[in-house]
Amino acid sequence: MSNQAPNEARVIPLRPATAPAPVTGPAARPTGPVADAPQRPRPVLAPRQTPPAPRSREPLWRDLVGDVLRRERLAQERTLKDVADAARISMPYLSELERGRKEASSEVLAAAARALGLGLTDLLSLAQGELTRLAQVRPARHRTPSASRHDGMCLAA
Repeated sequence: MSNQAPNEARVIPLRPATAPAPVTGPAARPTGPVADAPQRPRPVLAPRQTPPAPRSREPLWRDLVGDVLRRERLAQERTLKDVADAARISMPYLSELERGRKEASSEVLAAAARALGLGLTDLLSLAQGELTRLAQVRPARHRTPSASRHDGMCLAA
């Protein structure tokens, strides 16, 4: 198992952080036809600047939707098997959706919502409400005038 937190990408640098020291002396000079070509100076790349870490992590949409699915299922005192059978999806897949491990298609989300007696719009509205609540808890960054017209989040399919 990995020692990384879930939902966080590990960055593997493709280039060394600093330029290697130039080779000098007779070993540095190529021989043959390449030796006759004019030598261009090689650009030295500056080390990559890593962006500052965000103060708090943005919530993932799949986590919000999964939380709503689980909360609704538990509020109805239903089992994973019961809801998965009603939605015609596998029980492990529904479990992964609830835990935010999978990105579900709109068809699967609609089936899971119907199995819980909700419409797809109800499910997405509840998830949007949770996102709005979490956004109010976090300090707001710079908002543009066009974004402030909307109370929360706009979704397009």
